[in-house]
Amino acid sequence: MKILEDLFLSLQKNDYPVKKVHTCVFWTGVISKHCGLSSTFRDEEIPHVRGVRDVGNLTQKTALELTEYARSGSLLEASIGMATINSLIDIDESKCVEKNALDVILEQGKGKNVAVVGHFPWIQKLKGEVKNLWVLEHRIREGDLPAKEAQRILPECDVIGITGTSFINHTLEDLLALAERSFVVLIGPTSPFSPVLFDHGIDAICGVKVSDADKVVRSISEGATFREVSGVKLLTMVRAV
Repeated sequence: MKILEDLFLSLQKNDYPVKKVHTCVFWTGVISKHCGLSSTFRDEEIPHVRGVRDVGNLTQKTALELTEYARSGSLLEASIGMATINSLIDIDESKCVEKNALDVILEQGKGKNVAVVGHFPWIQKLKGEVKNLWVLEHRIREGDLPAKEAQRILPECDVIGITGTSFINHTLEDLLALAERSFVVLIGPTSPFSPVLFDHGIDAICGVKVSDADKVVRSISEGATFREVSGVKLLTMVRAV
């Protein structure tokens, strides 16, 4: 993905040792310069066959070496790679606001056509506030549409929310190609807070900054869902116009 390649380039002078890697049931945390998070994805069809390359030796790599895992066709390795990318990014809070994705989508999408790629807990709060709402998912819940419907739905939308996990399964660029005329919001802890993303059609990044790595590691290691993760701050960075 070109967007991933540009992320790598932006980090080339920012290498650090990998101190810790925590690949937990819902979240992966990597500590290098900072503590970075990513959703934990795994290959469900072959979960006990496809492991992680160099397992047991990841902390002997540099962070830039470990970011290369973000390219991997293994979802688990790509999860580790994205957490590592996020561990290297210096988040400039002066360019961010403490706002969540729901608020951003409501502000931009009120009375308009809105699609969200990924089923988030706050989806129901959009109903009645937007003109039309479509939720696209690989794991379909009641009311969702299959992800393959993106080609039909996204070009009709004014505002599109896309889960940051689209970096992990390498679908982001295809989705962005369908959203060229839309206000695009990248959502969730996997989302890198890098201005590089604004060069690729993303208008707002809604993610997290780890404020207390010890609390984060403790909570994700004990099986916390995102709502239960301690030690993070919800932030939004919007492309300058």
